[in-house]
Amino acid sequence: MKNRIRNFFFGKPLKDSELANERLSVFWGVPVFSSDTISTVTYAGEEILVVLIPILGIAAYRRFLWIVAALVLLLLILILGYRQTIAAYPQGGGGYTVALDNLGERAGVIAGASLVIEYVLIVAVSASAAAAAVVSVFPASAPLKPWIAFFLVAFLSWLHLRGTHAAAVIVGIPTYLFVGTMLVMIVCGFARWNGVTYIPTSAEAFVLNDREMLFLMLRAFASGCTALAGIEAVSNGVASFRNPAQRTARRVLVAMGVIVAVVLLGISVLSSLYRIVPTNLNTVMSQLAGVVFGRGSFLYYWVQLMTVVILSLAANTAFADLPHLMAMMAEDRYLPRRLIFRGSRLNYTNGILFLFLASGILTLVFEADQHKLLPLFASGIFISFFLNQLGMLRYWRRSRGSHWIWHSAINALALIVTSITLVVLVVTRFLSGAWVTLLGILLLTELMLGIHRHYINVRRDLTIPSLDEARSMLSSTKAGKAILPIRRLNRAFIKAYNCAEDMGFTEIELYYVGGSETEALELRAQIEALGLNCTFVYDITEYRNTEDLLIRHIEAEERMQHHHEHLTVVIPSLVTQNPLKQTLHNETSRVLMQRLARHRYVYVFQVPYLLE
Repeated sequence: MKNRIRNFFFGKPLKDSELANERLSVFWGVPVFSSDTISTVTYAGEEILVVLIPILGIAAYRRFLWIVAALVLLLLILILGYRQTIAAYPQGGGGYTVALDNLGERAGVIAGASLVIEYVLIVAVSASAAAAAVVSVFPASAPLKPWIAFFLVAFLSWLHLRGTHAAAVIVGIPTYLFVGTMLVMIVCGFARWNGVTYIPTSAEAFVLNDREMLFLMLRAFASGCTALAGIEAVSNGVASFRNPAQRTARRVLVAMGVIVAVVLLGISVLSSLYRIVPTNLNTVMSQLAGVVFGRGSFLYYWVQLMTVVILSLAANTAFADLPHLMAMMAEDRYLPRRLIFRGSRLNYTNGILFLFLASGILTLVFEADQHKLLPLFASGIFISFFLNQLGMLRYWRRSRGSHWIWHSAINALALIVTSITLVVLVVTRFLSGAWVTLLGILLLTELMLGIHRHYINVRRDLTIPSLDEARSMLSSTKAGKAILPIRRLNRAFIKAYNCAEDMGFTEIELYYVGGSETEALELRAQIEALGLNCTFVYDITEYRNTEDLLIRHIEAEERMQHHHEHLTVVIPSLVTQNPLKQTLHNETSRVLMQRLARHRYVYVFQVPYLLE
């Protein structure tokens, strides 16, 4: 029954040999790895206008288009740079792999940490923006906005737990429908424009000097850099594409760039022509669809539906990419090894669950307000962009393969523009939230390096230098002494004692701790009457600290053991087939197991006794 329920919700388990069927073609790869970047066209321009209009008024629209053009140019440069990353590092990993290989351990871990944080933010921002689109159509749902966003995060988590191919089909069709809808709206918008621009009555301009104007433009440009989110996803997940994986990934990257550039430019020009002014309850997309198709028309609601869908599915890029990236970092021992585990549907289950929890909590904490989340956004992405391009530049200078000078020039250009953009983002957004992201990257980097040191120390500790030393360890090991804690004479104790006796210990000691010496003596008399081959030791306490006394006794016995002798503690435990009833038993056993696990030369094992 349990398996049937699991298969119903998550699908039937897949064999390892079926992994090739989960890889993506160009057609399905574009929506899975580009839905995030494509979705940014719905709010990237809005974020620019939110900065410009309150200061410049109607004059904002002219400067707005120049900023969008700069973003599109930056997008194309980054795509050229990442095409080279895919060619040089077909195993995937993007900025993390490139920086780790060419710039050293700390640079690689910083790139990985920045991507982990930014992918979590991508999910939270995308879900929040989708919830905002719902509120634009149904204002009465505003109080439920955080829970709408949380539901969308949960839905995508479930979708990816069902497997990559299943997610590709469900994500792919709506993504292409969204792109087609945007193209239709752009064409209709230009066709219906009568040459008259609407002038907002609330637009008032402030007089700015050159320095203030420059800072305003840079701040608006930084806000629009959200349009570049997710570009690195394709280079991170090369292994997810069908063979030849490199060629497929590069085609996906180019297709993504063309789609984003065309749609972003088209929507931005229409927003400028129609003088769209974004508000808290009415997004740019909502107003633009209302102007082009008429508010309340079928096409208006269709545009809003497609906007909600693409923003909901935008987080799909993070779910497709981050678990794979975290698995690579776990392979390198910078994250817990359990992240390498593939679930029944051949996906990285633990990575998906981590992303769900982290982004879901973030969404609720920030009340699904994308304007509060966006200042935390983008700076981390550009740290990864910067390290990727710097690492690729060093890669070409080291390898000096064919056309290396041309390749170096492309990465050098990408490095220059990403460096400038990173400085702009940090300067203009530092106080409004970028410092939080930078601090988070720093802390996560130190955590990852600490995890790596731990795994290295564990490997060093467990490694046996030679077979001769292994033989000496095996031959010198003796059965030693066993301690069996006892509270009363019962069936569970008898089974544990029989187990200890069958294992051939040189000595078996029964140890009792209680508050009454009379009870201890009565128990000793019962043991002697049975004629058991063991010694009986007891301690009396009036402070109910039985566990502490037991641990203290075991530590004392451990110190008395000779070299290469071990001390074994045999703990009876009660087992029931009912999970609810199981919680009623073995609390003492669990505590003892946890505390005794810290003693290197003490062996601990439980002997289960099945209750009726």
